[in-house]
Amino acid sequence: MQTTFQLLAGSFHKAAAAFLMIVLLAACSTTSTLEVPPPSTAQTSPKYAAIVVDANSGAILFQANADQPRYPASLSKMMTLYMLFEAIETGRISRDTLIPVSDYARARPPSKIGFKRGQSVDVDTAIRALAVKSANDVAVAVAEYLGGTEEQFAQMMTAKARQLGMSGTTFRNASGLPDDRQRTTARDMALLGMALRRRFPSHYAYFSGTSFSYNGRTIRGHNDLIGKVDGVDGIKTGYIRASGYNIVTSVNRDGRRMVVVVMGGESAKSRNAYVHELIVRYLPGARPGV
Repeated sequence: MQTTFQLLAGSFHKAAAAFLMIVLLAACSTTSTLEVPPPSTAQTSPKYAAIVVDANSGAILFQANADQPRYPASLSKMMTLYMLFEAIETGRISRDTLIPVSDYARARPPSKIGFKRGQSVDVDTAIRALAVKSANDVAVAVAEYLGGTEEQFAQMMTAKARQLGMSGTTFRNASGLPDDRQRTTARDMALLGMALRRRFPSHYAYFSGTSFSYNGRTIRGHNDLIGKVDGVDGIKTGYIRASGYNIVTSVNRDGRRMVVVVMGGESAKSRNAYVHELIVRYLPGARPGV
């Protein structure tokens, strides 16, 4: 299996490799997983779902409701960023490219940066605004720039999700703002988290940011696990009322790497505490990297 994952790391962007990844994850899930939460942290919310994946081997170390449909909320911006990174790597845009912010984008509810009419945002700032601040106005601006309309961009996001093996995910917007038709699963979010690191290693550091500067302001992020839990290096939080408190967390400690997804938390604090417990419980059993 290690040889397979080495090959996968080099060609993850291809649809066939993505399909192989999800097949391997599914195979591992039948033999090496726990199907119920640890008793000390059992979650009772109907929105709850979780999965812990060994990012070195692809083995599922823990899962609960991992294939049940959930609202992604701002975890959707992980795919928005995937599409933006891909546009950079194909040469369609650069980090200096200016993205216009339409009146529609400006009008999106918080979290947002807040732009004046006619303003633009450079791609580098847009990435930071999405990864750190989870800015809805920036998400829509990116969608309109790359897709023509946000609706068309959401169709592109969904098509990319299928290429990556995310069979339970449908995107209807770029931000994760409420839409009853926008659904995903914990397993799909884990796949996307691993795809981002494998496909875009030179861009992945954006997800570890906790703040950035814009127009003389310091804008701080929402991911309180970064810098507080040893080994956590990203990646994205999300919340709407329908979803509860979601998070995809990447951990890299002493060569052991995991992706932890928790969805439907009752508060950011309790969600973070649960993620920390999952890290403590399962990281020692993860396979060390080569």
